[in-house]
Amino acid sequence: MSEVALGKAIKKLGLPREELVIMTKVRHPVGKTADTNAVELFVKGPDNCGYVNQHGLSRKHIFDSVQASLKRLQVDYIDVLQCHRFDYATPIEETMKALHDVVQAGYVRYIGMSSCFAWQFHVMQNYAITNHLTPFISMSNQYSLLHREEEREMMPTLKHFGVGSIPWSPLARGALTRPYAPPSAEAVQAMAMIKAVFAAPGSKPKQPSAPPSQQSAAAVATETAEQARVRSAREDSDELPADVYFALSDGSKPIVERLEEIAKKHKATMAQVALAWVMAKDSVSAPIVGTTSLSKLDDLIGAVNVHLSEEEMEYLEEPYKPMGHLLYN
Repeated sequence: MSEVALGKAIKKLGLPREELVIMTKVRHPVGKTADTNAVELFVKGPDNCGYVNQHGLSRKHIFDSVQASLKRLQVDYIDVLQCHRFDYATPIEETMKALHDVVQAGYVRYIGMSSCFAWQFHVMQNYAITNHLTPFISMSNQYSLLHREEEREMMPTLKHFGVGSIPWSPLARGALTRPYAPPSAEAVQAMAMIKAVFAAPGSKPKQPSAPPSQQSAAAVATETAEQARVRSAREDSDELPADVYFALSDGSKPIVERLEEIAKKHKATMAQVALAWVMAKDSVSAPIVGTTSLSKLDDLIGAVNVHLSEEEMEYLEEPYKPMGHLLYN
């Protein structure tokens, strides 16, 4: 739907194509209807939901997906095509050659990778370079104050190859934009489901326990505030609750509380400080943000004017507890 909406906007506003940088992804199936349940596709598997040969990073699906994206966007080429996840079922040689060929055909200008492990990115990038194929120029990985798993291996790997990081969910689905509140039972259950679905083969993800204050007045007040808050169309159709990242780990609470403290000190919003922290990292080119209004977008842009000291950076980072990668597999 986002490609369709963007394509219509470009046409309606008469935007010059040369002034736009359009990025899209390939790997997961695109729902045949607007109400397709993405979680169900993950759990049951696309082949069991009528999407045979309509997912993955095979040569067939890469070419079919690019053509479908161009049609939805109503443009002649895509600036950056990113692989949404690693594909265990397709040989790396086939994937990298197909990506190179869509670039050579003029359908795509550059290619990037997203949400994979460092070893996967390394072997794909090294194969492309060794065989004189088109290499990745970007990595869209999950990175925020609440999820810093990328710092151990991915960020050094990107620095080695000279590839920029464009992190998704730098605000942890909004958890870094407002004061901490005990996660709802729905959020705890959703986080357990996420960790189970995306767990590495053979592992047994630990289900987070509900906080003691689960049914406290604060929790009830938070739930009431959530119901009254202005929500986006995506959020209304999202299968995951808005406070799911509050249930991420035991370290979430002190991090969010320290973020609120630093924001007050700078007379800035929590979102601005959270983004300022991300942008201060060497490997990050630019964070990917979402918003529900132009005023909130203006607020997020204000993050460029927030400068954190080394002591403040360390203060925000200190409570973090490593947890393993979330939403990768």
